[in-house]
Amino acid sequence: MSWSDDLNACAAIVERGDPLRFHTAMLAPVAQRAALFVLYAFNVEVSRAPWVTQEAMIAEMRLQWWRDVLEEIAKGGSVRRHEVATPLADLISPEQATLLDELVAARRWDIYRDPFEDAADLERYINQTAGHLMWVAASVLGQAAEAAVRDAARAAGIGAWLRAIPALEAAGRVPLLDGTPSGVSDLAQSGLDALARARKGRASVPRACAPAMLPATAAEPALKQARSTPQAVVEGQLPDVGLGFTLRAAIARW
Repeated sequence: MSWSDDLNACAAIVERGDPLRFHTAMLAPVAQRAALFVLYAFNVEVSRAPWVTQEAMIAEMRLQWWRDVLEEIAKGGSVRRHEVATPLADLISPEQATLLDELVAARRWDIYRDPFEDAADLERYINQTAGHLMWVAASVLGQAAEAAVRDAARAAGIGAWLRAIPALEAAGRVPLLDGTPSGVSDLAQSGLDALARARKGRASVPRACAPAMLPATAAEPALKQARSTPQAVVEGQLPDVGLGFTLRAAIARW
């Protein structure tokens, strides 16, 4: 993708709204970097839509706007003009638009205060948000094995979810199926198990796709801390990702 005012706007959205993915995207070649900024800007816009208002109907309308964009992309017709939607239409395929529509639909959980129905419901949320995002990101960079990417995304998603627990609970959400120390520890362990499976399949992920995979590496310290000290989750004491992460990632395998 050639640089434009839209791509500059997307990069600024990601830098402000998702510093981790901004720094990992900067490790990609310039052409692919632009594609990641578009995709990640879309994710920022969607993920914050449920939180910019306390009116459920308005939040639903904001998410529906993005679902309408993705439907336009999937149908291959004219797509409305927007600094993120316009370059997104040039980036993704109709099949990827369908996946990202599921990502937007999953974000409806963020609007309401209902708990997840069961473990499968939480798993579906993680897969449709973190999983779909990482899979599309990896796909625009190269041809990777989906199983390894999905496992890495599960680790990244659970790590981010555990770091968000205090804010979610403060907002009146019920983010944990089992908030006991053992339940939190088990959830963190499942993320570490997924990361281990992803790394076993590292050979099936081309090096070109590494920038898309790095959020999984970034989640590892939080997952380990949550496994050993579950109380750190509710206290908001899990390690965050500093700028030093990207420097280490630049010279290390995910």
